[in-house]
Amino acid sequence: MTVARQNPTPSAQQERDPRLKEIDALTLKQWLDQGRVQLIDVREPGEYADERIPGAINMPLSTFDPARVPASTPEKPVVLQCRMGSRSIRAACQLLDHGWPEVLSLKGGIEAWKAAKLPTTRTRNAPISLMRQVQIAAGSLVLTGTLLGAFVHPAWLVLSGFVGAGLVFAGITNTCGLALLLARMPWNRGQAL
Repeated sequence: MTVARQNPTPSAQQERDPRLKEIDALTLKQWLDQGRVQLIDVREPGEYADERIPGAINMPLSTFDPARVPASTPEKPVVLQCRMGSRSIRAACQLLDHGWPEVLSLKGGIEAWKAAKLPTTRTRNAPISLMRQVQIAAGSLVLTGTLLGAFVHPAWLVLSGFVGAGLVFAGITNTCGLALLLARMPWNRGQAL
């Protein structure tokens, strides 16, 4: 098995648990071509519909259930993947907590896959990405709070402050409540691919 070299400063999850391994995009491509891997994409359905690695199965982190993940075997291991690698590592930790002896994650996610000039699949008429939905919603709330604060009553400025605090919290914790809420909206769930 070819495993990508670890970063000089591995993530906190990797420091705590050496059973979490990362593989590079070229190794994953080789394994996919040989039919030697099960690829699980833990991004939300809208992101998956927009663009995905061919052969990936969508199991969003927001509804991730380790009991539903196909069993990993030495002949056909499960590899987790997301956009940049953060969510797949969180899903991997859930699998490890569920008793898996080892979990593999695509280092750098689909962005590393695309940087290696490897093919992706897209769905026509897919909803816009979750990140863009968050940007539109947060921007609209800040603009609304500012306009209402300027023209109706200054108390409306609290809305803009609340959204700003939420964005700071999301940046610090790498968990966006607005993204989790939007991921549960009907247009982002159950995409027919």
